[in-house]
Amino acid sequence: MKYIYSLILVSILLSSCGNDKKKSVEDIMATNDLELIRKKKTELDISVQEISTQLKQLESKIKVLDPQEKIPLITTFTAKEAVFNHFVELQGNVSTKQNVVIIAEYGGVLKQVYVKEGQQVNKGQILAKIDDGGLSQQLAQLKIQSDLAKTTFERQERLWDQKIGSEIQFLQAKATYESQLQATKQLQQQVGKTVVRAPFSGTIDDVITDQGNVVAPGQSQLFRIVNLNDMYIETDVPERYVSDITKGKEVKVDFPVLGKKLEAKVRQAGNFINPANRTFKIEVAIPNKAMSAIKPNLTAKLNINDYTNEKAILIPQSIISENAQGQQYVYTITDKVENRAKVKREIIETGRTQGDYIEVLSGIQNGEEIIDEGARSVKNDQEVKIIISN
Repeated sequence: MKYIYSLILVSILLSSCGNDKKKSVEDIMATNDLELIRKKKTELDISVQEISTQLKQLESKIKVLDPQEKIPLITTFTAKEAVFNHFVELQGNVSTKQNVVIIAEYGGVLKQVYVKEGQQVNKGQILAKIDDGGLSQQLAQLKIQSDLAKTTFERQERLWDQKIGSEIQFLQAKATYESQLQATKQLQQQVGKTVVRAPFSGTIDDVITDQGNVVAPGQSQLFRIVNLNDMYIETDVPERYVSDITKGKEVKVDFPVLGKKLEAKVRQAGNFINPANRTFKIEVAIPNKAMSAIKPNLTAKLNINDYTNEKAILIPQSIISENAQGQQYVYTITDKVENRAKVKREIIETGRTQGDYIEVLSGIQNGEEIIDEGARSVKNDQEVKIIISN
């Protein structure tokens, strides 16, 4: 009501003097007389002050004559139990256990490269060949000697079974054969190191050393091979969440660079607390359907569910006040009759927050009506008028 009276009064004043004042101001401005313009401005300032004072007087009188003006207007909402999921936000990187740089195991010239970047390869497939420097010929000679030693041993064994010959001849033949076998196996292993094979199925991401270059064992990098079928996100979690973030917890994953979001689960939670930063590692599995655009070392934002309350009451943080003892409270309504009610102060205990809302652990019951707008301007036991109830 007070705003309506104010608007009516201003309209009357403006209508009574508006045209003359406007014309008078234009005339004065047209003179370009600074002293005259300042004088007119002073007169208008005085008029504004007088009108403001009169408006305040009228508002005060309206409040005295109309009891409705003394009752605060509020809005309310009903407290309802709902499932409350709290999430911890962390940052992680995409990893894969099958992301390997293949290093030369034998020294020599990289004689042949059989693959190129981007090529799909299978586990055990030959990727390259290093010049063996004559080891193959040595191996062929050893095999001939091994065959001869085997034949000699088998003949001595038959004679010994028939009690012909001496035991020492049998043992010498056996030792010679076994020695030749061992030497052949060792040389076969050396020759095998000259053939570079894929340790698992995947994609050749990078051919690091070109054909014809000399490579050193344990030092020269040859290829990078990557398998993107088993990627995951790895991150460090503060130790205070060690009992809350466990295997199977829900995770909301966001890849800002890709503009892509997906839902996943914690597939592994570490059992070791790093003493340097007081964290433990977790792995979040990436669903296979999302693999196409995701690459190793891509940054991801993780919202990990660390707490769930199946019957939580959530209220806006903005309506909570605090008394001198540090207790938090909100205002509810009682004795409601139509759109009138009384204010009641309720001391509450709060829990975790999520965005603009906070969990109420005690002090509020399911179904209670809580004051929302106007909560900061009411007092305990005060009568209020409800304009909106949700």
